[in-house]
Amino acid sequence: MEKFLVPREPSPPKPTTVKRRRRPWKRSLIELNGRLESHYRHELYTLLAHSYSEIGKFPHLYHLNEGPCHTHISEILHGIDSSSTGGVAGLEFDSQGIYIVSVTRSGCLTVHDFDSLYCHSKLPPGSVEDESKHVVHLSFPPGREFNVARWNPTNQNEVACTSRKRDKVSIFDISYMSPKPTEELQTRQKLSIIGRKTSSGLSDVAITSNGDSRIFSPDTLGTVHVWDRRAGVSPCIELSTNRYDSLKSIQIHVDNQTIFGAGKEGIIHIWDLRGGTNSTAFQSRKDMSHLPLASLHLAPMLQKIASLKAQSEIVPKEIHSINVNPSAPHQLAFHLDDGWSGVLDIYKSEVTHVHCPPPAWLDGSNSSADLILRKPTWLPTSSIYVAGSMSEKGIHFLDFHPSSRSPCHVDYDEDSQRDEKRDKCNHSNKFVSLSESVTGCAAHPLNSMIVAGTQKSSLLLIAQRHCSSTSETVEGEL
Repeated sequence: MEKFLVPREPSPPKPTTVKRRRRPWKRSLIELNGRLESHYRHELYTLLAHSYSEIGKFPHLYHLNEGPCHTHISEILHGIDSSSTGGVAGLEFDSQGIYIVSVTRSGCLTVHDFDSLYCHSKLPPGSVEDESKHVVHLSFPPGREFNVARWNPTNQNEVACTSRKRDKVSIFDISYMSPKPTEELQTRQKLSIIGRKTSSGLSDVAITSNGDSRIFSPDTLGTVHVWDRRAGVSPCIELSTNRYDSLKSIQIHVDNQTIFGAGKEGIIHIWDLRGGTNSTAFQSRKDMSHLPLASLHLAPMLQKIASLKAQSEIVPKEIHSINVNPSAPHQLAFHLDDGWSGVLDIYKSEVTHVHCPPPAWLDGSNSSADLILRKPTWLPTSSIYVAGSMSEKGIHFLDFHPSSRSPCHVDYDEDSQRDEKRDKCNHSNKFVSLSESVTGCAAHPLNSMIVAGTQKSSLLLIAQRHCSSTSETVEGEL
């Protein structure tokens, strides 16, 4: 049988192919995992930030008892120069994004319903805001200014306010509609060299979120006062910087035990309430000040960045604000008096991100803007930092993602990122022009819309533009 068999021709050799693993479809990953990956979520929020613009403006031309409030009068009297005496000094959303509280340096405390603001932004330009929809509007006598307003995380009816001209923390209950605080926490008065009692103003306030009633507030002399509201209206302990450093900003870490403070000398102080041993370390003596666990000087850290040192002279600068990143708690953002912003990695104790806009004097900007204490904010679920510009009317959306892909990262390689052919829109900073100069920003905790306070005491709503479904249908039919 074998002689009748025809030999089979050998098959040609198969070409060698290199199997390339395709990148899985992002939407499939979302459907399978049930959650957004961090990088994908960051790209979405970056695209969202690039679509933002000013969609609403709410001037503080309000009335009280059939007459203009003090901020309204201040705007009329000072006009263009109102930035030196007025302006929004602090604003913050509550934890659900239902209300937003704002305070002015002219002495007004206002609580808005955010949905009312958003709905009013859909009305034609020039529409008058309905003041009857304000949740709270309190106007205090001249000289009673406010610099900070913070919601109590464990009681969303309470708002704590401080001023650099007063040594008290005023706590208001917005459900009472009363201009009188429900509680006032006082600092301890100290004796000066000549025997007189001295007091200092309070520049910021922070409240723990674990319900233990602790309130922290730094003064202008370098001391952080700590109150336990269950123990009374006097501080239970004091955290000292061991130097004359006027503190401007304070933050509580997510563990409710680590405290960050920063101020005039460009130093970030860190206190650990556990004292390195246990939680009672700071309760042994009420008359004793406690030194920081560490004090980090920003200027030497910035000098280690070779590309930055080659372009600019690094000197100690005043820190206006510090903010813990809610989506990456190891990132502590800082904002300096010259408009620079950056990120300090608190685990590595090094600066990882820097954004250096042009100085204000290049375009002849007014130097009075340097006196404004600017307060940026993080977007809630992405590492995007929103900071008001010192030289222009607008805000910066800064990509501070904790990786070298961020254009603000100190190890960012522009050439390699270009080779990867990524969309520039996905990984770049964005400047949004606004109608007024910004003093502070607050991000909605759920939808990431931005409300900005201005030097003229206005509130600006920054979000995606409203789309008319009727106009889209007509265009589609044509």
